Amino acid sequence: MSVWGLNASQDNFMKNPVPFSCFPPDIQQKLIAAGKSWKQDTAKSRSATLAALDPYLRAAPKDGVIITKNVAYGPHPRQILDMFQPARTEKAPIVVFVHGGAFVRGDKDTNEHVYANVLIWFARQGYLGINMEYRLAPEVTYPGATRDVADVVKWLKQNALKYGGDPERIFLIGHSTGGTHVASYAYDPEPGYLGRDVRGIVLISARLRADVLPENPNAAAVRAYYGADESLHETRSPVMYGASSDMPTFIAIAEYENPLLDVYCAELFYRRSLQRRRTDPFMRLAHHNHISIMAHFNTEDEILGREILNFFNLI
Repeated sequence: MSVWGLNASQDNFMKNPVPFSCFPPDIQQKLIAAGKSWKQDTAKSRSATLAALDPYLRAAPKDGVIITKNVAYGPHPRQILDMFQPARTEKAPIVVFVHGGAFVRGDKDTNEHVYANVLIWFARQGYLGINMEYRLAPEVTYPGATRDVADVVKWLKQNALKYGGDPERIFLIGHSTGGTHVASYAYDPEPGYLGRDVRGIVLISARLRADVLPENPNAAAVRAYYGADESLHETRSPVMYGASSDMPTFIAIAEYENPLLDVYCAELFYRRSLQRRRTDPFMRLAHHNHISIMAHFNTEDEILGREILNFFNLI
């Protein structure tokens, strides 16, 4: 694993020096094998990853977390969110998780445990966790999903206090296309939110370019969201605007990714570093794949989670 731009927690590395090292050797091997075969058979590797982690997520601690499901933040059936409240905490910092799904699919619950595991873990650290859904293409096109992120932020500004959250400390985490929408909220001048009312963002395995290259298996989904006019795709790609933004940004990628997602995250890191003359925190998690990088939350593998908390505490 590599960490650039942020000092990793020495105590955390002493306890858990390598991703997956907390699991028995047979589980480690299953997860590593799923990563190595990711691009050859993504669906099979994804299922293998979730199956390997399932018993650990079932057994993971959840005590003290109050869960409220399917709270509406807008009129559309997909404009809903789940809340994960830490017990006995007032004005807790807030973390909003935005799931992926290649613009045309995906839910806040990919199965019984994922992605609730992410917000349970943050609630156990004293955060008010929000797991949101958003509208999908082709019903909604660019920048519709970014507007949904904005509506959740607005809803939290108005309602967070009654649920024990601090509306002045809102952080966004986006995975895959969820990272696209978070980055658009933070950077893109066309929707024009420019990170309003958010303290910082975390982009994990994010699609930061609207590419329709032959190597992109989700090219049709990109067209469904961004439109058929490919001349507009680059101007709608959040990587084009991140360099000039002062939004605190943490970038993470897995060793085994969907085609080019790691490259686009590295491009954003480079562009921001070059223009701002300093680096953002950047992590490349060895052995992890595009789904395990989120599905491992709330297990004993806490390297990524702890570094995100360090990032939040510094801004």
